[in-house]
Amino acid sequence: MVKLNAAVLEGVAETALFTLWFRGSEASRPDAIITDPHAVRLLEDLDYPFRRKFGDPNQIYAIRALTFDGVVREFLAEHPNGTVVALAEGLQTSYWRLGSADCRWLSVDLPEIVSIRSQLLPAEPNIVSVGASALDLGWAEHIPPDEPVLITAEGLLYYLDEQAALGLIEDCARRFPGGRIVFDSVPPWWAGRRNKAFGVGSAVTGSSVGTEGYVFPPMPFGMTPARIRRFPRQLAGVASTRHIRPPAGRGLQGRIIQAAYHNPALPDALRFAVTEVRFRGGTRGD
Repeated sequence: MVKLNAAVLEGVAETALFTLWFRGSEASRPDAIITDPHAVRLLEDLDYPFRRKFGDPNQIYAIRALTFDGVVREFLAEHPNGTVVALAEGLQTSYWRLGSADCRWLSVDLPEIVSIRSQLLPAEPNIVSVGASALDLGWAEHIPPDEPVLITAEGLLYYLDEQAALGLIEDCARRFPGGRIVFDSVPPWWAGRRNKAFGVGSAVTGSSVGTEGYVFPPMPFGMTPARIRRFPRQLAGVASTRHIRPPAGRGLQGRIIQAAYHNPALPDALRFAVTEVRFRGGTRGD
């Protein structure tokens, strides 16, 4: 079988391969915390030096994926025929992990990502793919008026500058009154760190991941959970925020990852977060 060359993905687009490596590797374990056969198959179908580039995987992105899955399940239980908008979806396979839900699923990402998805993932009548930047709200035209909407922004906002990240939330609040968005965030100290640490060794040495020395693209925007809690007072159209607790994962490593997102004993300035933001009601804007 000829594998699809994934070297065409560069910069922020290449991070889709990083998260796929962690999630698919976890799903392939006999004691996996996540069931994700499409992620396992994508690792087999893509020509890319995953381990050399990204090093040994751990549970972090499987735990993050499960956290987002939980929010989407809650939304679809409340609105079975609602619309899920997956911004910067990358090589996520959430739709299938959720049992191919009978809902409208809008997958938005850069054209090179959409091309890989279209070649390697099953075509689904409920999925509409849009090859565009998440900041180009032309994707909103695919959503019928007054339809309940959940927007996911998994692994997105910290790659934007502050104005663009907060502007995206406000733009979505204006376009989808009564809707909601769920996103993950990193604290400023992590955003500013050139070499991201994903294991004890790299945390101590400050080294890059993988034997080829992969370095993440810049993360211009970090924010603390305390700042996010102020969104209803500071961002137009935001009604409320809700902190989402991740599952614990497997063993000590899984509990440490969960603690980084949830442990109240950890200083706010050090904490990561997954947050659901709900928008105020009203009439859908343009």
